[in-house]
Amino acid sequence: MRSAVVTPEGDRIRWAELPGEEPVRVYVHGLGATSPAYFAATAAHPLLAGRRSLLVDLLGHGHSDRPETFSYTLEAHADALAEALTEARAGEAEVIAHSMGGSVAIVLAARHPHLVSRLVLVDANLDPLPRVPGAAGSSGIASYTEEEFLSGGWAEVRDRAGAHWWSTMRLAGRTALHRSAVHLVTGTTPTMRELLLELKVPRGFLHPEADGSPAGTEALEAAGVTVTAVPACGHNIMLDNPDGFAHATAAVLRGDTA
Repeated sequence: MRSAVVTPEGDRIRWAELPGEEPVRVYVHGLGATSPAYFAATAAHPLLAGRRSLLVDLLGHGHSDRPETFSYTLEAHADALAEALTEARAGEAEVIAHSMGGSVAIVLAARHPHLVSRLVLVDANLDPLPRVPGAAGSSGIASYTEEEFLSGGWAEVRDRAGAHWWSTMRLAGRTALHRSAVHLVTGTTPTMRELLLELKVPRGFLHPEADGSPAGTEALEAAGVTVTAVPACGHNIMLDNPDGFAHATAAVLRGDTA
Protein backbone atom coordinates (compact mmCIF):
# COMPACT_ATOMS: atom_id res chain seq x y z
CA MET A 1 0.00 0.00 0.00
CA ARG A 2 1.37 3.42 -0.99
CA SER A 3 0.17 6.89 -0.08
CA ALA A 4 0.53 10.61 -0.63
CA VAL A 5 -0.40 13.64 1.45
CA VAL A 6 -3.10 15.52 -0.49
CA THR A 7 -4.41 18.21 1.90
CA PRO A 8 -2.75 20.96 3.92
CA GLU A 9 -3.87 19.09 7.06
CA GLY A 10 -1.83 16.03 6.09
CA ASP A 11 -4.63 13.71 4.95
CA ARG A 12 -3.49 10.85 2.75
CA ILE A 13 -4.85 9.11 -0.32
CA ARG A 14 -3.71 5.48 -0.50
CA TRP A 15 -3.48 3.06 -3.37
CA ALA A 16 -2.47 -0.49 -4.19
CA GLU A 17 0.11 -0.59 -6.97
CA LEU A 18 0.81 -3.31 -9.52
CA PRO A 19 4.24 -3.12 -11.18
CA GLY A 20 4.58 -2.92 -14.93
CA GLU A 21 5.41 -0.75 -17.89
CA GLU A 22 4.51 2.87 -18.53
CA PRO A 23 2.22 4.64 -19.21
CA VAL A 24 0.52 4.26 -15.86
CA ARG A 25 -3.05 3.05 -15.57
CA VAL A 26 -5.14 4.54 -12.77
CA TYR A 27 -8.32 2.86 -11.55
CA VAL A 28 -10.88 4.93 -9.63
CA HIS A 29 -13.89 3.46 -7.79
CA GLY A 30 -17.44 4.74 -7.33
CA LEU A 31 -19.38 6.03 -4.35
CA GLY A 32 -18.97 3.84 -1.27
CA ALA A 33 -16.54 1.53 -3.04
CA THR A 34 -12.79 0.85 -3.02
CA SER A 35 -10.58 0.32 -6.06
CA PRO A 36 -8.64 -2.78 -4.95
CA ALA A 37 -11.88 -4.70 -4.37
CA TYR A 38 -13.51 -3.53 -7.59
CA PHE A 39 -10.59 -3.59 -10.01
CA ALA A 40 -7.90 -6.03 -8.82
CA ALA A 41 -9.10 -8.95 -10.93
CA THR A 42 -9.58 -6.99 -14.14
CA ALA A 43 -6.34 -5.01 -13.75
CA ALA A 44 -4.61 -8.42 -13.85
CA HIS A 45 -6.67 -9.68 -16.79
CA PRO A 46 -4.41 -10.80 -19.70
CA LEU A 47 -5.78 -8.01 -21.90
CA LEU A 48 -4.95 -5.32 -19.31
CA ALA A 49 -2.02 -6.74 -17.32
CA GLY A 50 1.58 -5.64 -17.68
CA ARG A 51 1.15 -1.93 -17.01
CA ARG A 52 2.06 -0.11 -13.85
CA SER A 53 -1.40 0.17 -12.29
CA LEU A 54 -2.58 2.32 -9.38
CA LEU A 55 -5.80 1.17 -7.71
CA VAL A 56 -6.65 4.41 -5.90
CA ASP A 57 -9.03 5.00 -3.00
CA LEU A 58 -10.48 8.52 -2.99
CA LEU A 59 -10.44 10.49 0.24
CA GLY A 60 -13.09 9.26 2.62
CA HIS A 61 -13.17 5.80 1.06
CA GLY A 62 -11.45 2.46 1.46
CA HIS A 63 -7.90 2.70 2.80
CA SER A 64 -7.60 6.48 2.43
CA ASP A 65 -8.05 8.99 5.23
CA ARG A 66 -11.52 10.29 6.13
CA PRO A 67 -11.13 13.98 7.00
CA GLU A 68 -14.22 15.61 8.49
CA THR A 69 -13.24 19.07 7.22
CA PHE A 70 -12.87 18.08 3.56
CA SER A 71 -15.68 19.29 1.26
CA TYR A 72 -15.90 16.11 -0.89
CA THR A 73 -17.02 18.08 -3.95
CA LEU A 74 -16.15 16.51 -7.29
CA GLU A 75 -13.62 19.29 -7.81
CA ALA A 76 -12.02 18.69 -4.39
CA HIS A 77 -11.86 14.95 -5.04
CA ALA A 78 -10.23 15.61 -8.43
CA ASP A 79 -7.67 18.02 -7.00
CA ALA A 80 -6.76 15.61 -4.20
CA LEU A 81 -6.41 12.80 -6.73
CA ALA A 82 -4.18 15.05 -8.83
CA GLU A 83 -1.91 15.56 -5.81
CA ALA A 84 -1.63 11.80 -5.34
CA LEU A 85 -0.91 11.13 -9.02
CA THR A 86 1.72 13.84 -9.07
CA GLU A 87 3.40 12.35 -6.00
CA ALA A 88 3.25 8.92 -7.65
CA ARG A 89 4.79 10.33 -10.85
CA ALA A 90 1.84 8.98 -12.78
CA GLY A 91 1.53 11.81 -15.30
CA GLU A 92 -0.26 11.22 -18.63
CA ALA A 93 -2.04 8.23 -17.15
CA GLU A 94 -4.75 6.10 -18.69
CA VAL A 95 -7.62 6.60 -16.24
CA ILE A 96 -10.31 3.93 -15.88
CA ALA A 97 -13.08 5.11 -13.57
CA HIS A 98 -16.42 3.72 -12.41
CA SER A 99 -19.64 5.56 -11.55
CA MET A 100 -18.84 8.54 -9.26
CA GLY A 101 -15.16 7.88 -9.95
CA GLY A 102 -15.91 8.59 -13.60
CA SER A 103 -17.34 11.99 -12.66
CA VAL A 104 -14.20 12.71 -10.64
CA ALA A 105 -12.02 11.55 -13.55
CA ILE A 106 -13.77 13.90 -15.98
CA VAL A 107 -13.12 16.82 -13.64
CA LEU A 108 -9.52 15.63 -13.18
CA ALA A 109 -8.97 15.62 -16.94
CA ALA A 110 -10.53 19.08 -17.30
CA ARG A 111 -8.64 20.68 -14.40
CA HIS A 112 -5.34 18.78 -14.70
CA PRO A 113 -5.07 17.79 -18.38
CA HIS A 114 -1.37 16.96 -18.13
CA LEU A 115 -2.23 14.00 -15.87
CA VAL A 116 -4.66 12.19 -18.20
CA SER A 117 -3.82 10.71 -21.62
CA ARG A 118 -6.89 8.47 -22.06
CA LEU A 119 -10.16 8.15 -20.21
CA VAL A 120 -12.40 5.09 -19.85
CA LEU A 121 -15.65 5.82 -18.04
CA VAL A 122 -17.52 2.84 -16.63
CA ASP A 123 -21.24 3.65 -16.39
CA ALA A 124 -20.26 7.04 -15.00
CA ASN A 125 -22.54 9.84 -13.82
CA LEU A 126 -22.62 12.62 -16.43
CA ASP A 127 -25.60 14.70 -15.29
CA PRO A 128 -27.09 16.10 -12.07
CA LEU A 129 -29.60 13.76 -10.42
CA PRO A 130 -32.73 14.29 -8.32
CA ARG A 131 -32.72 13.57 -4.60
CA VAL A 132 -35.13 10.69 -4.05
CA PRO A 133 -35.95 9.58 -0.48
CA GLY A 134 -35.82 5.82 -0.18
CA ALA A 135 -33.90 5.34 -3.42
CA ALA A 136 -30.73 3.33 -3.67
CA GLY A 137 -27.43 5.00 -4.44
CA SER A 138 -26.44 8.65 -4.37
CA SER A 139 -29.99 9.99 -4.92
CA GLY A 140 -31.19 8.30 -1.75
CA ILE A 141 -28.16 9.22 0.36
CA ALA A 142 -28.34 12.85 -0.76
CA SER A 143 -32.02 13.08 0.20
CA TYR A 144 -30.97 13.23 3.87
CA THR A 145 -29.52 16.31 5.48
CA GLU A 146 -26.04 15.68 6.83
CA GLU A 147 -27.41 15.69 10.39
CA GLU A 148 -30.14 13.19 9.47
CA PHE A 149 -27.68 10.90 7.74
CA LEU A 150 -25.15 10.89 10.57
CA SER A 151 -27.79 10.42 13.28
CA GLY A 152 -29.31 7.29 11.77
CA GLY A 153 -30.01 7.70 8.09
CA TRP A 154 -26.83 5.79 7.32
CA ALA A 155 -28.41 2.66 8.86
CA GLU A 156 -31.39 2.93 6.53
CA VAL A 157 -28.99 3.24 3.61
CA ARG A 158 -27.11 0.19 4.88
CA ASP A 159 -30.30 -1.85 4.83
CA ARG A 160 -31.14 -0.73 1.29
CA ALA A 161 -27.61 -1.15 -0.05
CA GLY A 162 -27.45 -4.90 0.47
CA ALA A 163 -24.56 -7.03 1.68
CA HIS A 164 -22.33 -6.61 -1.37
CA TRP A 165 -22.27 -2.80 -1.56
CA TRP A 166 -22.26 -2.45 2.23
CA SER A 167 -19.11 -4.58 2.38
CA THR A 168 -17.17 -1.61 0.96
CA MET A 169 -19.53 1.24 1.87
CA ARG A 170 -18.96 0.50 5.57
CA LEU A 171 -15.30 1.42 5.06
CA ALA A 172 -16.21 4.95 3.95
CA GLY A 173 -16.44 7.77 6.45
CA ARG A 174 -20.09 8.64 7.00
CA THR A 175 -19.50 12.35 6.49
CA ALA A 176 -17.50 11.57 3.37
CA LEU A 177 -20.19 9.27 2.01
CA HIS A 178 -22.96 11.82 2.48
CA ARG A 179 -21.07 14.84 1.16
CA SER A 180 -19.76 12.87 -1.83
CA ALA A 181 -23.31 11.79 -2.68
CA VAL A 182 -24.68 15.31 -2.31
CA HIS A 183 -22.05 16.77 -4.62
CA LEU A 184 -22.40 13.92 -7.09
CA VAL A 185 -26.14 14.52 -7.56
CA THR A 186 -25.54 18.28 -7.66
CA GLY A 187 -22.87 17.89 -10.31
CA THR A 188 -20.53 20.53 -11.66
CA THR A 189 -20.77 23.77 -13.62
CA PRO A 190 -20.39 23.17 -16.55
CA THR A 191 -21.90 19.69 -16.09
CA MET A 192 -19.75 16.58 -16.24
CA ARG A 193 -21.29 15.78 -19.62
CA GLU A 194 -20.37 19.22 -20.98
CA LEU A 195 -16.82 18.85 -19.67
CA LEU A 196 -16.54 15.39 -21.24
CA LEU A 197 -17.68 16.65 -24.63
CA GLU A 198 -14.95 19.29 -24.61
CA LEU A 199 -12.06 17.04 -23.58
CA LYS A 200 -9.45 16.38 -26.26
CA VAL A 201 -8.04 13.07 -25.01
CA PRO A 202 -9.35 9.73 -26.34
CA ARG A 203 -12.44 8.81 -24.32
CA GLY A 204 -14.68 5.79 -23.97
CA PHE A 205 -17.94 5.18 -22.13
CA LEU A 206 -18.91 1.62 -21.14
CA HIS A 207 -22.48 0.81 -20.16
CA PRO A 208 -24.55 -2.32 -19.47
CA GLU A 209 -26.12 -3.57 -22.67
CA ALA A 210 -29.39 -4.27 -20.84
CA ASP A 211 -29.81 -0.58 -20.01
CA GLY A 212 -29.92 0.45 -23.65
CA SER A 213 -28.00 3.37 -25.10
CA PRO A 214 -27.17 6.07 -22.55
CA ALA A 215 -28.77 9.50 -22.84
CA GLY A 216 -27.04 11.69 -25.38
CA THR A 217 -25.19 8.87 -27.13
CA GLU A 218 -25.31 10.60 -30.49
CA ALA A 219 -23.71 13.76 -29.11
CA LEU A 220 -21.10 11.74 -27.24
CA GLU A 221 -20.10 9.84 -30.37
CA ALA A 222 -20.10 13.02 -32.45
CA ALA A 223 -17.59 14.46 -29.96
CA GLY A 224 -15.35 11.41 -30.33
CA VAL A 225 -16.43 9.41 -27.29
CA THR A 226 -16.53 5.67 -28.00
CA VAL A 227 -19.74 4.30 -26.47
CA THR A 228 -19.64 0.54 -25.83
CA ALA A 229 -22.39 -1.77 -24.60
CA VAL A 230 -21.14 -4.62 -22.41
CA PRO A 231 -23.39 -7.70 -22.19
CA ALA A 232 -24.35 -9.78 -19.17
CA CYS A 233 -23.78 -7.13 -16.50
CA GLY A 234 -25.34 -4.50 -14.32
CA HIS A 235 -23.87 -1.23 -13.06
CA ASN A 236 -20.76 -2.97 -11.65
CA ILE A 237 -19.55 -4.05 -15.07
CA MET A 238 -16.04 -5.07 -13.97
CA LEU A 239 -17.45 -7.40 -11.30
CA ASP A 240 -20.41 -8.81 -13.22
CA ASN A 241 -18.57 -9.54 -16.48
CA PRO A 242 -14.80 -9.21 -15.98
CA ASP A 243 -13.95 -10.64 -19.39
CA GLY A 244 -16.41 -8.39 -21.21
CA PHE A 245 -15.12 -5.40 -19.25
CA ALA A 246 -11.50 -6.22 -20.10
CA HIS A 247 -12.26 -6.62 -23.82
CA ALA A 248 -14.21 -3.34 -23.96
CA THR A 249 -11.64 -1.41 -21.94
CA ALA A 250 -8.71 -2.74 -23.96
CA ALA A 251 -10.48 -1.74 -27.17
CA VAL A 252 -10.92 1.83 -25.96
CA LEU A 253 -7.29 2.01 -24.83
CA ARG A 254 -6.16 0.75 -28.24
CA GLY A 255 -8.26 3.38 -29.94
CA ASP A 256 -10.70 0.98 -31.58
CA THR A 257 -13.89 2.74 -32.67
CA ALA A 258 -16.02 -0.28 -33.59
